[in-house]
Amino acid sequence: QVYLVESGGGQVNPGGSLRLSCAASGRTKDVSAMAWFRQAPEKQREFGAGIIKRLDTTYYGNLENDRFTVSMDNAKNTLYLQMNNLHLGDTAAYYCAAATRLQVGASEDDYEYWGQGTQVTVSS
Repeated sequence: QVYLVESGGGQVNPGGSLRLSCAASGRTKDVSAMAWFRQAPEKQREFGAGIIKRLDTTYYGNLENDRFTVSMDNAKNTLYLQMNNLHLGDTAAYYCAAATRLQVGASEDDYEYWGQGTQVTVSS
């Protein structure tokens, strides 16, 4: 079992920044990749960005990688999402996910473990 706890969400003005964290515990040695998804109000959850641990490779989905940067501290088993120049449309619940399979991508089905989510609200 892998446990994920997100933190760092909150309310921010347009143009502001936040850094989300996701601390993993449990059988973290089994984790092959971790990722961020987000779900805006009345919309489906969408893949944002992820890291394949053994390759230290990042991959981005719907998050613009000139504003969003995913990174990981392997020693702390913590995934981060640095978010800059936030827009109103970035308002969403942000979820951390972890996978143990070798091949992962942007599908929710690729990830077995999920955090409870952290809310990001961009408003003026």
